[in-house]
Amino acid sequence: MPQICASPALAGLRVIDLTRVRAGPTCVRMLADFGADVIRIEPPPGVDPNEAMFAGNRLGGDFQNLNRNKRALSLNLKKPEGLAVLKRLVADADVVVENWRPDVKSRLGIDYESLKAINPRIILASISGFGQDGPYAGRPGFDQIVQGMGGLMSVTGDAATGPLRAGIAVADSSTGLYTAIGILIALRERDRSGVGQWVHASLLHSQIAMMDFQVARYLNEGEVPRPAGNDHPTSAPMGLFHGSDGAFNLGASGQGMWTRLCGVLGRQEWLADPQYIDERRRVQHRARLNAELEQVFATRTVAEWVEALNGAGVPCGPVYDVPQLIEDEQIRHLKVVAPTQTTDGTPIRVISQPVALSRTPASVVTAAPGWGEQTDEILGEAGYTADEIARFREQRIV
Repeated sequence: MPQICASPALAGLRVIDLTRVRAGPTCVRMLADFGADVIRIEPPPGVDPNEAMFAGNRLGGDFQNLNRNKRALSLNLKKPEGLAVLKRLVADADVVVENWRPDVKSRLGIDYESLKAINPRIILASISGFGQDGPYAGRPGFDQIVQGMGGLMSVTGDAATGPLRAGIAVADSSTGLYTAIGILIALRERDRSGVGQWVHASLLHSQIAMMDFQVARYLNEGEVPRPAGNDHPTSAPMGLFHGSDGAFNLGASGQGMWTRLCGVLGRQEWLADPQYIDERRRVQHRARLNAELEQVFATRTVAEWVEALNGAGVPCGPVYDVPQLIEDEQIRHLKVVAPTQTTDGTPIRVISQPVALSRTPASVVTAAPGWGEQTDEILGEAGYTADEIARFREQRIV
């Protein structure tokens, strides 16, 4: 099959994908969706005892969503011949992405300095749990561990629940996206300098960066963030409320929105209430304010409040589960769901790229490849003969 090109934006860019699990594949998926030729390298079946973590249910939605638009090469990097193949591929590549523990690439001889000696233009992107050096560098990193260490669990939930993990892989996904941004910056700089560089990001640093204003408040005002449940920690009224038939979110931050909210609710007297006179006092008296709002909101349905409040310029929206969000008219309009099919022809749906480009948009051309599906093709492009490839198979190098 020809090289996959999902978009002209990154056409001609070759990426070697050595990643597994979530953070790394999230990074590389963005490059693949915008047209990079991504070669996903996995060990042959049975070589890695942890293969179920990165190659388990290959036809399942998660694997397909993470690894679409890529080609696959099976390669045993535990053998010198396998490493030699990888190094030949590096000679013609632009980017290598890996998320091993920091010492693994040095042990294999494919650290940045080694790759740079092969190809000075190469960009090595490394993702780790805790950084490439320092006292925790050797620790394995998983999303929930880092949610805890990065402060997210301390502000999620409420006082009664205690620390609570977020329902999505915040550290993994954000690190993947930060790394993709780093790669694109390095590529732009390479246009000027002609040489590559080492890009690296950690789950821990990314999670703390995602904490954003919560950490900044502590650093500069000394305020220790606490869990606020469904309420916003510094604005009111902003949180979860209930209509007569369910829940919805309201965001009436700032004096202008507060004024409009009071108008929609017919509660202009609240504008003169000393306890509600400004944002600080509304936060201070949030319990009373929320209770009064709940009494009013209980008189109409969620759909009625969503229409009335948004019509007045007050942000408001329903609380969906996944089946409901998929059917929302705006989500359908944005083409959030992209249809494709697996290698055995089974129809499957994945999530499209959320960033839109007017001339060179991303697309989903193919589902995730089968295990080593393009091995012969990729090795042939690298100059290996059919006899050499057959010998590699006999020796379990591919």
